[in-house]
Amino acid sequence: MKPAVLRPLLLAVAAALVAGCTTVGPNYQVPADAAVKRPAAQASFQQAQAGTVSLDPLPPQWWRLYRSAELDALVAQALQANTSLRAAEAHLRRAAALVTQVDAERNVHVGTVAAVKRARESGEAYLLSEQLPVANEGELALHASYQLDLWGQLKRGEEAAEANLQAVEAAQDVARVSVVAQTVQAYLQVCHAQTEKAVAERSLLLAQRTLTLARRMDDAGRGDDSSVLRAEGLLEAQRAGLPRFDAEREAGFYRLAALLGRTPQELDPASVRCAVLPELIAPLPVGDGTALLKRRPDVRQAERQAAVASARIGVATASLYPSISIGASAGLVGIAEHLGQPATQTFGIGPLLSWTIPDQGAKARVKMAEADSQAALAQFDGVVLQALAETETALSRYRRDLERRDAQRIARDKAAELAAEQKRYFEAGRRPYASSLDAQRTLIGADVTLASTDAELAQDQVRLFLALGGGWEQQ
Repeated sequence: MKPAVLRPLLLAVAAALVAGCTTVGPNYQVPADAAVKRPAAQASFQQAQAGTVSLDPLPPQWWRLYRSAELDALVAQALQANTSLRAAEAHLRRAAALVTQVDAERNVHVGTVAAVKRARESGEAYLLSEQLPVANEGELALHASYQLDLWGQLKRGEEAAEANLQAVEAAQDVARVSVVAQTVQAYLQVCHAQTEKAVAERSLLLAQRTLTLARRMDDAGRGDDSSVLRAEGLLEAQRAGLPRFDAEREAGFYRLAALLGRTPQELDPASVRCAVLPELIAPLPVGDGTALLKRRPDVRQAERQAAVASARIGVATASLYPSISIGASAGLVGIAEHLGQPATQTFGIGPLLSWTIPDQGAKARVKMAEADSQAALAQFDGVVLQALAETETALSRYRRDLERRDAQRIARDKAAELAAEQKRYFEAGRRPYASSLDAQRTLIGADVTLASTDAELAQDQVRLFLALGGGWEQQ
């Protein structure tokens, strides 16, 4: 190539490289007035001041605080086989592939052409008046091109793809938190049903003893038929309640099977043998607002989605400006039989400038991207506020249910004392049998109520752990 031709080409390339230092669109950062930066969002939880929980950091794999090897094994299986987590893993692989695809736009793109055809070319296309003969034509060529990132379009695209990957990773962690919580809840459902059934069976045994005593007193002339009928009614009422606990246990078992990625027939009933509800042996650790907002994956997901939306403003803005690609090609074009001869050789190198002059539609796309960014930031604030509200709500419910459980334990103990006292009075002939029977009914009701409250308290703990957003961290 002659210097007179090469010099303008090099000047054009140099000018394009200098222009490549410009990156349009905003550089993303969390706004100073974002909800996540408010001092109140970083403080200790309001409901944690009552002393019912610990301000220690929430440990990874919080379900291990229950010290149940059976529960640990079930959660491990769910994290391996749950269908939602399998789908989340596939979404993550797709997002990673998208990053690779976007990064590849910075590479040199190479293509080849190989064509053979029998054709008659137009004579006038070559400024000839006569008709050209039919001939076998061939083409062999190699093309290469490289796009200069003049306005940072590729850079912003890479930022968007990387932030999207991080958002999908956070979404996977959201799924992990949900699966763990649901698995523990299903396990507690099975445990609770078996615990309540054990309470009901003890109540049934008490009702049977009461009926036996009523019949003996009636046979001895110290009772009446109405006492026997009342005892018989109480016994049947207790017996009628037992199937409900079996149904509740089976429902929890089937729910657990689905979470483990199995059919009900594939889950061994012996793998869920809990006879009592697992309990925490220490106050529940909750940490503070700062740790919560760093740990909750939905907060991280929303923040990364805001970063994606910000980067897309730059992508849309860059499309308003010209783009330049450096291209090169070399090959052979001509009569098929002559390919390879000097007359068929061709090559070219130089920049290619393309520019679609911006119209109202192109400018509107920038405004749409800006609006999407504002919406994403608002969504981010909303997720932060919701996370704090969910945690305070879960703490409040847990605290109040602890108070209720403590009161019900006292009530149950008083009911037991009353039942024992009325039984002694009845056996001594100082009280009618109805008084003893009423006291037994009160005790049975207190036992059932206390068991239900214990189960609700266990579910409160899981809901609180779910609000705290832990469990996805790798040890």
